[in-house]
Amino acid sequence: MEFLKQHVEALIFASPQPVAVADLKAVMEEAFQAPIKEADILKAIEAAKAQFQQEQYSFELIEIAGGWQFLTKGAYHTTVAIHLRQATKKRLSQAALETLALIAYKQPVSRPEIEEIRGVNCDYALQKLLEKELVFIAGRSDGPGRPLLYGTTEKFMDYLGINSLTDLPKPKDFKDEENSVGEIPSAEELVTVLPTEAVVEAANDTEQSPPITNNQ
Repeated sequence: MEFLKQHVEALIFASPQPVAVADLKAVMEEAFQAPIKEADILKAIEAAKAQFQQEQYSFELIEIAGGWQFLTKGAYHTTVAIHLRQATKKRLSQAALETLALIAYKQPVSRPEIEEIRGVNCDYALQKLLEKELVFIAGRSDGPGRPLLYGTTEKFMDYLGINSLTDLPKPKDFKDEENSVGEIPSAEELVTVLPTEAVVEAANDTEQSPPITNNQ
C-alpha cells in the first residue's frame, strides 16, 4: 500500500490541476502493466490525506473539482499571497512583450532590425528577455557591424505549450479576415498583430506560480 501511496502522491503533486481517481488508475495501470483496484487507490489517497493533515506539513491533500490536489493550508495563505503579489510586479513590460513577439516570428533577428520595426531602442527589453531565458543569442549577422542575432529558447516554447515554432499562430489569424486573405504580412505589419495572446500569457507566467498551491 505504501508503494501505491507514493505513486499517487507523485502524480497529484506533479499535476497543476486536480486529478481524478479514474485518471490515477489509468496512468498507473499503464505504467505497471497490471490491473489496479480503484478501492486501493482510494485507500492510498486517504492515507496520504491523513499524513499531510499533520501539523508539520504546510500543505494538505484536498478533494476539489472532481479530483485531488495539494493545496497550501489556510495558515500560510497570507505569506503565499504576498509572494504572488510581489511576483506580479516582475512581469514583462509591453515593450519586452512586443520585442519577444517579434523575435518569435522573425528569428534569427538582430537588435537593429527589431528597433527599425518598433521605432525605439530595445536594449533593456532584450536584457530582460535574456535574464528570463526566453531568448538566447543565436549568433551574429553578416551585415554591417555583425550585430548579434536573437532567437527564442525551449523555455519559451514550454510556456506556450508548443513543440516547434511552426505551431505558433499565424499573424494573419489576428487580422480582420477581409484584410488578410491572400496577404503576406510585412515586418512592419507584425507589430499590429503582436504580441499574440499566447505570447503575453507565456511571458507573464515565467515568474508566477498557481494560486496557493505547491505544485510548481
